[in-house]
Amino acid sequence: MKTSLNRRAFLQHGSVTAAGLVAAPWLSFGKGSANEKLNVAFVGTANRAGADLAGVAKETELANVVALCDVDENFLAAAKQKHPRADTYTDFREMLERKDLDCVVVGTPDHTHAVAAVAALRAGCHVYCEKPLARTVSEVRIITDTARKLKRVTQMGNQIHSGTNFRRVVELVQSGAIGEVREVHVWVGSTYGGSSLPTDTPPVPNGLHYDLWVGPAKFLPYHPEYVPFKWRNWWNFGGGSLADFGCHYMDLPHWALGLSHPLSVEVVDGPPVHRDSPPPWLIMRYEYPQRDALPPVRLTWYHGGKQAPMLTDDQRAKWKSGVLFVGSRGKLLANYTNHVLLPEAAFADFKRPEPFIPDSVGHHKEWLLACKTGGKPGSNFDYAGPLTEAALLGNVAYRTGKKLEWDAKKLRAANAPEADEFIQHHYRKGWKI
Repeated sequence: MKTSLNRRAFLQHGSVTAAGLVAAPWLSFGKGSANEKLNVAFVGTANRAGADLAGVAKETELANVVALCDVDENFLAAAKQKHPRADTYTDFREMLERKDLDCVVVGTPDHTHAVAAVAALRAGCHVYCEKPLARTVSEVRIITDTARKLKRVTQMGNQIHSGTNFRRVVELVQSGAIGEVREVHVWVGSTYGGSSLPTDTPPVPNGLHYDLWVGPAKFLPYHPEYVPFKWRNWWNFGGGSLADFGCHYMDLPHWALGLSHPLSVEVVDGPPVHRDSPPPWLIMRYEYPQRDALPPVRLTWYHGGKQAPMLTDDQRAKWKSGVLFVGSRGKLLANYTNHVLLPEAAFADFKRPEPFIPDSVGHHKEWLLACKTGGKPGSNFDYAGPLTEAALLGNVAYRTGKKLEWDAKKLRAANAPEADEFIQHHYRKGWKI
């Protein structure tokens, strides 16, 4: 009976994500009929954005690639070769003036996610946006609220959410396989940051519209340490490992345990705060409230080679990144593609629950189908927004140096008004959300 009650509570709190794609007839589904292909535009065309472009473009029965935007003309030319019928732009604001767009994919660095995504939503388009949804907590909330108000179909690019392994892990936790869960450990091997801003000023490469690349962020003179690959090393453009991988690995406990906004966030251990650069390693503690019949949860985050202390030497070597659920009747260890119930001997004869979360048709296809026929993709912004806010709050607590007592409704740390500096977005002249 307790297991049934817990699962019912899970499904009530996680109804958007529990089934992968939930019917929502009140949504509007693009500007064409259900029989027409969606006209999709892309903000960003290379690297992670290039993978999104390829993921959407392969769904030829659903989507037309009609517009490509990139601040790097070399990347743009390469994408144009693959999609010769698409029009090209270097400024997404010009592209969004088109009246024939149904959907927009935002694959830029974090600091331009919000201005591009919100502009696309207000232009009447459904939006797929890479993770994290934005660079700051305030931007994430604006994106989430705007999408809900305008009834747009959304998906955040934490692609592992649509993988089979995560679904099986969620089913095990929600069916009570390891009992009541009050403790979770999440770690990633990734490391960024720990450096000072470069002082030399090399010339901007030919074809790069650097001012547009900087967009709404504080202007820093061009340097290859920022663009195209290393921008996550700098607060000005990204948020290091926590912003990058929090939306992947914290996704699993958020989904499995029906988590949303934390009550508090604090640093357990980490290097001294650097003005310009995220910490190369960090240990953070999140406290989440009780959810109906589900107990409070303490989530501990580690990155930069730090791992959960209760792992064995063999587990440390094998699970360089992972999630450990600590239950009253056992533990569950998982990463992107594998999972194991612990202790293994105690679960040797365990019978798994029948699957109750349908497998995804694919992260990009899930979104495209919802844009055409209705429903909410699994990582829609109503789910992905609070997840992203939680990840970014870890950085806020670290930079503030205080345990943050979080008031999610008012979007502020009740005990630390100085945290507003890192919660709120600040745009340079000429840019707005």
